[in-house]
Amino acid sequence: MAKLEQTIRGNFNQLLDRIESGIMNGSMSASLEDSSDFYSNGARCSVRVFERYSWLGSNRVSLSVTLFQSGDDAIHISAITAGGSQAMFFKINTFGEEAFLDKLRELL
Repeated sequence: MAKLEQTIRGNFNQLLDRIESGIMNGSMSASLEDSSDFYSNGARCSVRVFERYSWLGSNRVSLSVTLFQSGDDAIHISAITAGGSQAMFFKINTFGEEAFLDKLRELL
């Protein structure tokens, strides 16, 4: 599992669109598995779960991205990858997870 947490200023909708299109266009096997959006008392939270095939790891990896903003405050981003291992009891070969997260780093 790999994780990225960051706080940035910007337009929430534009950032979300940039992440969605960048991830989807960044790999021919990428898919948006599901999404969720919440609004309450001026706060907004959007969750996106992506999946793609990792050629290097010969498996599928997922990337969950959460954006949170309260009012006009900075946007908090939390991204976590999973599924990039072939071992049964411990994690080996997590290259696919890191590569998936690197794509998000490029977009930010």
